[in-house]
Formats: sequence, C-alpha cells, structure tokens
Amino acid sequence: MENQETVKVFVELLEEGTPTLRGTQAIPLGDDLYKLLPTDRYNPESEIWQFLPGSIVRAKEKINFGKNILIAYELVIPPA
Repeated sequence: MENQETVKVFVELLEEGTPTLRGTQAIPLGDDLYKLLPTDRYNPESEIWQFLPGSIVRAKEKINFGKNILIAYELVIPPA
C-alpha cells in the first residue's frame, strides 16, 4: 500500500467538562471531506470522540489560538 498524504484534523472530545479538541491525522478526500485515522494512543474508553476513527467527515478551517486549523463538524459516512 502506498503512503497516502495526511493532514491534521481536530475532533471535539465529548464529556470532558470543557470544550476540548483532539488532533489526529486524516486522509483528504476532496470537497472538504476527510477520513479520520486513530491516534497512536487512541483509547475509546478514555476519550469519547465526536466522530470515531474511520469516519468520513466534513471539516472547515477555523482560527484557534491564532492558528488556522481544520475542525471536523459533520459526519458524512460512519466508520465501517
């Protein structure tokens, strides 16, 4: 399998008490769509992601602490 280009996409973590984002790698699919990949230490028992690894999501650029980042905001296809 060839190495695929990846970009960093941030996903909201649920049940954290305060708004929290987790950065993870994602495969760009075009038209603002990305396939989320798990982090090296992904543990669904310790972090509840708004969109699970393997999901295809729509993401948009937002400014966060003065930097442009991609934030996932819509589930397009759930993980298989």
